Amino acid sequence: MTLELTRAPVNHRLGVTAVTLGIFTIVTTEILPVGLLTPIGTDFGLTAGRTGWLMTMPGLVAAVAAPVITVTTAQLDRRLMLCALMGLLAAAGFLAAAAPSYELELLARLLVGLTIGGFWSIGAGLAERLVTKQWTARATAVIFSAVPLGTLLGVPGGTFLGELLGWRASFAALGALSLVVMVALYLTVPPLPPLQVTRLSVLRGALRGSNQALLATCLIVTGHFAAYTYVTPFLRPVVHSDLISLLLLVYGGAGLVGNLVAGTTAARHLRLTFATCAGLMAAAMLLLPLLGRSTPGVVALLVVWGLGYGGVPVCTMSMFAAAAPQAREAATVLFTSSFQAVLSMGALLGGLVVDAWSVPIAMTLGGVCAALTVGVVTWSRTQAADT
Repeated sequence: MTLELTRAPVNHRLGVTAVTLGIFTIVTTEILPVGLLTPIGTDFGLTAGRTGWLMTMPGLVAAVAAPVITVTTAQLDRRLMLCALMGLLAAAGFLAAAAPSYELELLARLLVGLTIGGFWSIGAGLAERLVTKQWTARATAVIFSAVPLGTLLGVPGGTFLGELLGWRASFAALGALSLVVMVALYLTVPPLPPLQVTRLSVLRGALRGSNQALLATCLIVTGHFAAYTYVTPFLRPVVHSDLISLLLLVYGGAGLVGNLVAGTTAARHLRLTFATCAGLMAAAMLLLPLLGRSTPGVVALLVVWGLGYGGVPVCTMSMFAAAAPQAREAATVLFTSSFQAVLSMGALLGGLVVDAWSVPIAMTLGGVCAALTVGVVTWSRTQAADT
């Protein structure tokens, strides 16, 4: 991850790496219940849909925390804020590992949501302050690579560790990693006093120009997490349980490729890239109930799904940034808040569908949302060409 930044100042390059590792840890912590949904539910005696609330809770809290934390801490050094938030994530990991009841497990996930809302809103837009202007684009790509890397390495690794030592061990390991990241941030990121105070008026101004970005984000993220949250229960009747972490690794690898490709093409053809990503996701999710009844079929469709979703964070963030070019942190706050809100709603909606009908119906629902996203993005592209 750091090879692309070899000509940047050493301390700033390491700061980019530390921020990237922080987002990697956050993404892994947030999404890990996807790989451990069945053992967690079994331990607490819950249905798959009810266990899916562990995905809903962080997103709901993060959606509120993103603007609140950013505005209320606007005068504080951003490095100290990042360190404090990683300390909070460590506490969440240790609490999740030790929680004797489902209610305390949800409390741990609430702390995760606070961390997500604050860290993403501050950290995702720091590249331009850590490296010189000519390296900003590459540094931003490195930071956002933490999203597919969390899916590629973090979730399969945590799932494997959970299968080996129990799901609680996975959360304890993430708590320890959070402490390591907190120290790394303090040592490698320079002091970052706020340059532009993000007030509510700035957020409102950025929001007014972000209607298309909000609609596209709502559709694609709702669809993805309505289906992806319950991919493990979908896979268990099809493949041996020992292969699930490997399949999640394959999905994550495809996501990393999709992220790299989208990071290159979105700068020149944002809406076309977004529509392509959504189209791949729609095809994969709609076909899974039909063709995902064998290992080869599942593998092929997970690769297509991963390729599509790998580009979604880059595309959605780029749409928000284009809508508010003079208020970078405000655009990041809107991206974080909307992404997390609909993530939680998608997981909740998918859980309701799973409990009322079946997991394949949740896959179909996700595919329909992704197909609608293609229409929205294509329409907005046409509108942009006409103006």
